[in-house]
Amino acid sequence: MSTHDLYTRQPDDGVWQVPASGAARFNWEYDGGRERLLALYQKGKDKQWDGAKRIDWDLDVDPYDPLGTPDEALTLYGTRHWPKLTERDRGDLRRHYAAWNFSQFLHGEQGAMVCAARIVESVPDLDAKFYSATQTMDEARHAEIFGRFLHEKVGMLYPVDDNLQGLLGDTLRDSRWDMPYLGMQVLIEGLALAAFGMIRDTTDKPLPKQVLAYVMQDEARHVAFGRMALRDYYRQLTDAELREREEFVIEGCYLMRDRLRGVEVLENFGIPPKEAAELSERSEFLRLFRKLLFSRIVPCVKDIGLWGERLQKAYLDMGVYEMGDSNLDLLMTQDEEVAEELDRERFAAEEAARVAEVAEVIAGGADPAP
Repeated sequence: MSTHDLYTRQPDDGVWQVPASGAARFNWEYDGGRERLLALYQKGKDKQWDGAKRIDWDLDVDPYDPLGTPDEALTLYGTRHWPKLTERDRGDLRRHYAAWNFSQFLHGEQGAMVCAARIVESVPDLDAKFYSATQTMDEARHAEIFGRFLHEKVGMLYPVDDNLQGLLGDTLRDSRWDMPYLGMQVLIEGLALAAFGMIRDTTDKPLPKQVLAYVMQDEARHVAFGRMALRDYYRQLTDAELREREEFVIEGCYLMRDRLRGVEVLENFGIPPKEAAELSERSEFLRLFRKLLFSRIVPCVKDIGLWGERLQKAYLDMGVYEMGDSNLDLLMTQDEEVAEELDRERFAAEEAARVAEVAEVIAGGADPAP
């Protein structure tokens, strides 16, 4: 079935074209490079995996409760609309929210793939080109996985959110080679990582937990790459150049905080746009979710050297300033460990099944013939 048959609303353009800007850069020095980055490149090669094999796609998913979302997390809960919803309506609401979330994940991963390819093209250092090539493959795998989950398990997709598309466009149109790092790997991927982690740690459904845990294991490397490259580069910039990038971060953070709310879901349930926006603003769950969304972005921004007075004031206004002291390395290590633990559990279950099968065969062979 075509993806277009599953969209709640047809995308405005079948193919979105973003005019390319900036220069493609070649580097003729093929020996050496930064040891940390080359080690990350080696890790990127070693950790490649096949989404068709590592994930257990045979696991059942209820499309009307794909994530095990509690009532309290649904925006209409506690409003005048909630008592009017039948159990089937509430299941539809869960399905739509899961479809909206995972659709934005899918579109974001395609954006990450394009940005990683742009980094290969534009970054001046060969060691960074090497690593970005592995990341491009990672992002392709993530888009494949989210697309498969939506097609096979949910059966519904939402078009890319206008504000996410706008941020992607701003990132890709900028001719400066560091902007795909900043826009994608710090802002968009940072937000996605926090959203992934919140769902991964709260869902009781094994398939989406696997999908998110394995994607986050890759993203831990991507964040490390962005931090290394930008930290080194931003030390060389003037105060004026740093302020320009801080302005981009401020605008992007306000945009993501204020606009990525899933209002389209409520509109599909007959809620007028203005009321849908107001209900979303009053949602206690959304307030908590918004704050957690910056748990990966704020410490990364501070780490790469963007921590001017205006940026700090913006984070104080958002109520996320204190997240600048979070231990980003610990968060990334934990992301890798969650995926490794899932692998250990799965391998142990498969080994136990094989042992049981062999024992059954042996026992059957020992029985006397009838």
